[in-house]
Amino acid sequence: MNAIILVPGEASLADWRAIYRGATARLDAGSAPRIAESAAAVARILAKGEPVYGINTGFGKLASVRIGDEDLATLQRNIVLSHAAGTGAPSPVPVIRLMMALKLASLGQGASGVQPQTVALLEAMLVQGLTPVVPAQGSVGASGDLAPLSHMAAAMIGVGEIMLDEERLPAAEALARAGLAPLELGPKEGLALLNGTQFSTANALAGLLEAETLFQSALVTGALSTEAAKGSDTPFDPRIHALRRHAGQIETADALRGLMAGSAIRASHLKGDERVQDPYCLRCQPQVMGAALDLLRQAATTLAIEANGVSDNPLIFPDSDEALSGGNFHAEPVAFAADMIALAICEIGSIAERRIAMLVDPALSGLPAFLTPKPGLNSGFMIPQVTAAALVSENKQRAYPASVDSIPTSANQEDHVSMAAHGARRLLDMADNATAVIGIELLAAVQGMDFHAPLTSSAALEAARACVRDQVPHLTDDRHFHPDMEAANRIVRSGALVAAAGHALPVLG
Repeated sequence: MNAIILVPGEASLADWRAIYRGATARLDAGSAPRIAESAAAVARILAKGEPVYGINTGFGKLASVRIGDEDLATLQRNIVLSHAAGTGAPSPVPVIRLMMALKLASLGQGASGVQPQTVALLEAMLVQGLTPVVPAQGSVGASGDLAPLSHMAAAMIGVGEIMLDEERLPAAEALARAGLAPLELGPKEGLALLNGTQFSTANALAGLLEAETLFQSALVTGALSTEAAKGSDTPFDPRIHALRRHAGQIETADALRGLMAGSAIRASHLKGDERVQDPYCLRCQPQVMGAALDLLRQAATTLAIEANGVSDNPLIFPDSDEALSGGNFHAEPVAFAADMIALAICEIGSIAERRIAMLVDPALSGLPAFLTPKPGLNSGFMIPQVTAAALVSENKQRAYPASVDSIPTSANQEDHVSMAAHGARRLLDMADNATAVIGIELLAAVQGMDFHAPLTSSAALEAARACVRDQVPHLTDDRHFHPDMEAANRIVRSGALVAAAGHALPVLG
């Protein structure tokens, strides 16, 4: 995979998607003059001899403490070591690589006052696959993601641990193996590295990107379930959705209608079907999934802006040699975006679980009870539906907004915080839960369609069914179900289901 060239302030969602999926990242060469000028401005500001927050003063509640010139390097090293106070399991490597790329793009805008060699080291670590071990917990999402970013900065000065080729090493050893020297921090640099919203934003972007695959897969399984239940595609008629005007709803209906186009199963019950309306889990897919799509796109817009911004403090303005202290580190936009993503993930899984419940109920689906040819002797899909219900319930609990909470920190200097970090960090687990629900629906829907043989569905949905049947055979008699579920999860998570369907589905950007 080619390296992504990050142009600070202009990176796209596609750039961040590629980095999250494994691409390396380099900074656009045009950033170099801005970075150098920003570092020079810090030197000029120091020469004035005036107290400037974060450059020659203490931090947070200790901002009134003046630091002498002889201690400025120690000040920056101390803030990194003292703030590297995270806890919990290590964050996933793809998330931390994304965090590093976000920080690289931020520093490249020339408003943070770091030296060119600092940016070069961060870039080299990304290119050579050196990923700091960053504990997942410890940020409240204001005054920046201090603890997580401090663990990154600590690795850059040779303290802590780094993952290199799947090996967990002391940071100094990992740097040495890659031919890199630990960084010696200059004035302002420690604060510039550990201040900012990059940890929260990386986690939110990761959740968003997994939600995109989840959403598309759920459209395919939703269409498969509609076919299995011999549901109607009339609710997907474009005239219905044009009257309501929501873009996501219109696109979702178009996608479902397209996925089912040409189905012999659908044609078989166009006439003489006594049912007037399908359950909401089938009929209202455009309304529910379309609303989720609109929500995810709004979150994507917010995160794209955040990813292209500068969120540390103070900010350096070389044209006037000023260091302006503000609050760009407050991650409220990220917290709101994370909450929106959580709601969307929760609802995608919730309506899918209702489709599973509908399929296993013969009174609703017209299919054999629990989708087994011999109900009673066999339990079929009875317990997989229970598992889906458990996962949806767990996601409902996790979907409670994180942004409405706040606990004052730093002796009440930082008296309102966003809680964006854990609001974003929950998203990958929520996406895993919802992926398992969609995987169960995939198995159930394909099983249901099998009962309609020799009738076939559309080309797109038959290709999706073949993708499953290549790995999971039809369930005739009860067997160990867990391996089937794991296979379905892999098909959904990898995007193979969407690729197999081969139909253009809505994207986030």
